Amino acid sequence: MSLRELLVPVSDDDPPPAVRKFLRDAERRIDRFQLACRVPAFVPCDYETAYKVLRALAESDELRGQRFCEWGCGFGVVAGLAEMVGFDACGIEIESALVDEGLQLAEDYDLSVELIHGSFVPPGAEDRVHRAGAYSWLATEGDQAYEELELEIDDMDVIFAYPWPDEEAVVFDLFDHYAGAGAVLATYHGSAEFRLKRKVRDGGKRKRRGR
Repeated sequence: MSLRELLVPVSDDDPPPAVRKFLRDAERRIDRFQLACRVPAFVPCDYETAYKVLRALAESDELRGQRFCEWGCGFGVVAGLAEMVGFDACGIEIESALVDEGLQLAEDYDLSVELIHGSFVPPGAEDRVHRAGAYSWLATEGDQAYEELELEIDDMDVIFAYPWPDEEAVVFDLFDHYAGAGAVLATYHGSAEFRLKRKVRDGGKRKRRGR
């Protein structure tokens, strides 16, 4: 695997008032949604800590660029936080009801985040995913997401994911194989545990395409 741990100092300073307001509202909306229309695979992460990690990344000199994608974005809260700290953010989500909620949240806060309904697994990677095992929730259908974004995985400078335990290995593998050299993978693993990894060499094919 061509991924190496990336250490970035993360400040414990509280988020600014505008971010705290956004997070309070997002959490209220998520609570209402889960009471009315539960999606079992949707589990919110620690958004406040995610903000601190993203802020630290954005303020560091560790990034090759500012294009950000959230894999399995749910309400798009992390993608929204990424835009708030300066990233050009998008998200991909397989559950259309979550995408609808996320788009409304982004509109209400004047965020230009692109949220796309589909799978973050790229076209042609289905066999690679299924060879690695069986998964509770990971879906490979709906592989038009990158076409709608007019981007490929190797265009992304930072990718964020909150994988279920049985998805961790395949998420790392997909990033390792398809991401461009120098890209960063940020993952959440429960509690307040975030991991950062950089792709240090190009393990798969790489083709740049502009928007």
